[in-house]
Amino acid sequence: MNDRPVLWELDARGVATVTLNRPAVNNAYNADLVQGLLDTIDALSKPPKTSETPPDAPCELRVVVLRGEGKHFQAGADLNWLQQVASQSAAENIAVSRATAEAVHRLNNLPVPAVALVQGGCFGGGTGIIAACDVVIAADNALFSISETRWGLMAGIIIPQLNDAIGVRQVRRYALTGERFGAEEARRIGLVHEVVPLAELDAAGARVVDHLLQNAPEANAQTKALAIEYGWGDVSTQRFSRIIEQHAAKRRSAEGGEGLASFREKRPASWYRGR
Repeated sequence: MNDRPVLWELDARGVATVTLNRPAVNNAYNADLVQGLLDTIDALSKPPKTSETPPDAPCELRVVVLRGEGKHFQAGADLNWLQQVASQSAAENIAVSRATAEAVHRLNNLPVPAVALVQGGCFGGGTGIIAACDVVIAADNALFSISETRWGLMAGIIIPQLNDAIGVRQVRRYALTGERFGAEEARRIGLVHEVVPLAELDAAGARVVDHLLQNAPEANAQTKALAIEYGWGDVSTQRFSRIIEQHAAKRRSAEGGEGLASFREKRPASWYRGR
């Protein structure tokens, strides 16, 4: 397997398969993976073919299928990397949060349908990634959590997409408890659309892709754009900047430092007063 953090290929139908490719760390995101996503979206967003396009040029993009290499889809942020980021300047932290937020925002606003195929763990930022997709199919072994506050951080940059996917009421539970929940609960609350046996995940994705390909591309693009316009995810530039600044500042806070230290030292955080 190629060692780039994000892989992609485009077939003759215009279906792009994008693979998160850090299986050794359960596809946890770091700067390289985020940049890989941004570069992939750039490459896939090139203008469609016209009568003047060379015949050997790639075909027009119609659908994006997003998946994770290995046993898990995406384990959220690489906390070892976050510890390094947290020690950097405020400006550097804002740049990191902006790139991450931009990747999710641009995935959410792709003019073509995006389909996520989820197996194993999908935690933290991974839930934001799938909330930014139009169709999500989960294997029956999938496990989810919105776990940022467990580490003294916050999920601000994915809250708009999560609000669109599961509604404010469910975000107020799962983003505050950080508890893990399985594929059927994810389906019940709307984070995923369908749950299938792991062995049938690819086939289920292929069926959905075929449905999408039967529909007119421009009509699908307009329908998707209008749905987003009337949702939570279409935030203003001012709100987008505020979310990024808050997200970056929390990483550098005392709580963030203690949360990341508790992760590193494999102990409960100081604020835990449990049993």
